Amino acid sequence: MNKKFEIAYFSAEIGISTSLPTYSGGLGVLAGDHIKAAGDRKINMCAVTLLYKEGYFKQRIDEDGNQTETYPKFDPKPMLKKLDAKFALELRGREVWIQVYQFDYLGKDGHIVPIYFLDTDFDKNLNDDKIITLRLYSGNKDHRILQEAVLGFGGIKLLEILGQKFVKTYHMNEGHCSFLVLGLLKQKNNDSAKVQQLCHFTTHTPVAAGHDHFSYDRVKKILNGLLPKNLRLPSIIENKRFHMTELGLSFSRSANGVSRLHGDVAQKQFPWKKIGYITNGVHHSYWMGASFKRIFDKYLPGWRFEPNKLSDIVIIPNEQLYEAHLDTKRQLLAYANSQVSKALDLETLTIGFARRAATYKRAQLIFSDMDKLMDIGKGKIQIIFSGKAHPKDEQGKSLIKDIVTKSKYYSGNIKIIFLENYNMWLGKMITSGVDVWLNTPLRPNEASGTSGMKATLNGVLNLSILDGWWEEGCKNEVNGWSIGDPNTPKDHLDAADLYTILSENVIPTFYNQKEKWIKMMKEAIKTGIGFTADRMIVDYDRNYYKL
Repeated sequence: MNKKFEIAYFSAEIGISTSLPTYSGGLGVLAGDHIKAAGDRKINMCAVTLLYKEGYFKQRIDEDGNQTETYPKFDPKPMLKKLDAKFALELRGREVWIQVYQFDYLGKDGHIVPIYFLDTDFDKNLNDDKIITLRLYSGNKDHRILQEAVLGFGGIKLLEILGQKFVKTYHMNEGHCSFLVLGLLKQKNNDSAKVQQLCHFTTHTPVAAGHDHFSYDRVKKILNGLLPKNLRLPSIIENKRFHMTELGLSFSRSANGVSRLHGDVAQKQFPWKKIGYITNGVHHSYWMGASFKRIFDKYLPGWRFEPNKLSDIVIIPNEQLYEAHLDTKRQLLAYANSQVSKALDLETLTIGFARRAATYKRAQLIFSDMDKLMDIGKGKIQIIFSGKAHPKDEQGKSLIKDIVTKSKYYSGNIKIIFLENYNMWLGKMITSGVDVWLNTPLRPNEASGTSGMKATLNGVLNLSILDGWWEEGCKNEVNGWSIGDPNTPKDHLDAADLYTILSENVIPTFYNQKEKWIKMMKEAIKTGIGFTADRMIVDYDRNYYKL
């Protein structure tokens, strides 16, 4: 290999394509968009992740709302190139062999960003070691330590084998990658200052429980010789815990949160480290519906390379823009009706809520007063839900079941469906095909919320709590609507405001003021320009990659 990479981007999951099931949700899809934008901007980057041959899981939802999981095995050979590079790490006192696959992402001008997938499903390994990389976010704490060791230590070893000695920035996308700093420490003869000058850390997690931490004794037992002898970190000293975010931050020259608000939250979480922010962005041409792409190609040539050209959207005739939206909506409803026999209707205001089934996202907020929702929405709205709960997250599973149960209450009055097996393909269809994107997290727990960015680029109007990116992007009643008072984030207050906005603003505007609605769609698309992955990668390059 002749090319010398300046940036090595590490992430525990990367969603580059629906055909590569190596992601679970927002973190992985964001990583995929980061890589796509780097390819388009010709950033000299490679990426490192794990190869999950059984992916995250395939979700089935029965008629009562119960989630079951299956794990069909994924064959990497049609999409990935198997490299000759093979190496071993000592884990649990024995050699664990790692094989490597490569996927080349091709940017718009032919620039390649290679993604290296590390895999322990290798003949030389014991069965217990073959399964280390088999499934994403599965297993117990020990299993997580093993996966993160393969990613961090294994990724550094791979780059060394590939002759990548000129990397200027090792970018850790969350704490799952933090073991890489210890791999670098060994490489740099325990010179912590040298390691720190090479690393950048991005945190996506405003909730303390979301940051991986393990018993120090367990880590020491599993990693043994890979750990430096005199590693002194506050969590280790104070309570014998190995805190992965603390590790990554401690050995990084710089760090960032993923929205303005989240940057403030992260700074309070880790006051000893200076934490800036770069608001996430989405790969605009990937997430745009096909009908919009065609109309933008016609009226705004060059928008794929220069998303700022979308600011001239005013020149597109209203009726053509709305027809493009209706075409995308037709595709979504056709698919939805093929899956669930509710006969969703093209003329009805369609609300979308699709994301990981986590309780803080408050998917059930719209059902806080079921009779009031009936009164407001009868015959006027239909709602599409989708999202997966982690197999061990009983609260998340219960949330899905509750949505399905409550949907039956509205039978014949408000059509409410839950589409199973949420993935990139379905996510794209929903975010581009609904009329309104509903987002109701408990502020400030939504670090960014990239699905809302995808929606806005498709002219879908956000109806959202002022959290994450929407706190920056919202122009109330101009490009969408804000829910609740950000200073008093309480369920009953947010729900009451949601009902008021639906009944007094959203529904009347959709049915009675079509021109105003289309004007808001255009404003939404213009807003989306500021939340593209193109803008995001330029910000990273300018603020954190260029030394």
